[in-house]
Amino acid sequence: MPPMKRKAEPDSEPDSPSAKRGRPTTAKVITATATSSRPTRSSALVPNSREDQDAKSEASKIVTKIATKSKKSDVSEPKSKSAKTAAEAVVTGSNPPTSKLEKKKKVTPRKSRAVTTTAVKTGQIDALSAKARNAEAESKTKRARKGKAAKATPKSGPKSGSQLEDGDDEEAEGQRYWLMKAEPEPRIEKGKDVKFSIDDLAAAREPEGWDGVRNLAARNNMRAMKKGDLAFFYHSNCKIPGIVGIMEIVQEHSVDESAFDPSHPYYDQKSSRDNPKWELVHVEFREKFPRMIGLKELQSHSRDGGVLEGMQTLRQSRLSVSRVTKAEWDFVMGLFG
Repeated sequence: MPPMKRKAEPDSEPDSPSAKRGRPTTAKVITATATSSRPTRSSALVPNSREDQDAKSEASKIVTKIATKSKKSDVSEPKSKSAKTAAEAVVTGSNPPTSKLEKKKKVTPRKSRAVTTTAVKTGQIDALSAKARNAEAESKTKRARKGKAAKATPKSGPKSGSQLEDGDDEEAEGQRYWLMKAEPEPRIEKGKDVKFSIDDLAAAREPEGWDGVRNLAARNNMRAMKKGDLAFFYHSNCKIPGIVGIMEIVQEHSVDESAFDPSHPYYDQKSSRDNPKWELVHVEFREKFPRMIGLKELQSHSRDGGVLEGMQTLRQSRLSVSRVTKAEWDFVMGLFG
C-alpha cells in the first residue's frame, strides 16, 4: 500500500516550498529566524545605538515644537516646511537648503537700500550743482559790476592813500581840493631857514615850487593834482596851527631838484636824476582869510559824525599834503559866515 501524505499544518503557507515538500512547520520557523538575523538594506538605515535613538527623539521634539509655534503664529506652509527641513538637518549634520523665498528676502532689502542710497546721493549732487551754479552766477555779476565801476572811474595818475572817496566821482572830472602845510615860524635846517608862510607866498613874483616833500603819500597826492585845483594853505609846526588862506595849482607835478642838492635841507641821497623819487607842484597865492580856522575848531566839527569826521588831515596829522572833499571845502568856507 502506498504511504499516506501528511496534511499541512493550519498556520503553514500552502505555497511555500516546505509545504510542497511536506516539511514540518518548525523548519519554516527556524529558516525565518535565520533569514531575519541577516541585515537588509532597509534595516541598515535604521539607527540601532542608544545615542542615535536619543538624537532621533530630540529631533522629533524639535519638529513638534516648531510645528506648534507655526500653528500659533499662523505661519504659512512653506515656512513650516523649511523649519522641518532645518530640524532634520540638525539630526543629519548637513546644511539646510536655502529656499527661494529666503533668497528673495536677502536680496530685496539690499537692492532697496542701494536704490535709496543712490537716490539720496543723486539728490545731494543735484543740490550741490545748483549751489555751484548760483555761486558762479553771483561771482560773474560781481565781476561785471566791478568792471563797469572801473570803466566809469577816470585814470588820474598814481594812486595812494589819498584816493578819491566814494561819491566823489563828479570831482574827478572837475576841480579838486587839497590842503598843503608849511612852517610859518623860523627854523634852521642845515644852515638854512625853512620858514614859509601865507605872506611869503603872497609876496612871490612868480609861481612857487612846493619843494621839500619827502613823504610818499604826500608826493602821490601832488602827482594827482591838476592845473586849476585849489588848496588850503595850512600853517603847521607852530604855536597855533590852522588854515589861513587859499592858493591855486598853476603847474602840475615835476621833478623836485632839491632832492639832488647835498646842501639843501631836504637832500635825499637815494634819489637820482636817472630815477627821481620826489616831485613838486607850482602854486600861486589867491586869498588870505580874515581869521585863522584853527586845528581845534576843525577837530570840533569832526566829532559825533560831524562833517569833517573823515577829513584826511585830521586822521593823518603828519601828512603835509592831503585830500579835501568838496563837502569839506564848502563847510570850511562857510565857517566865515
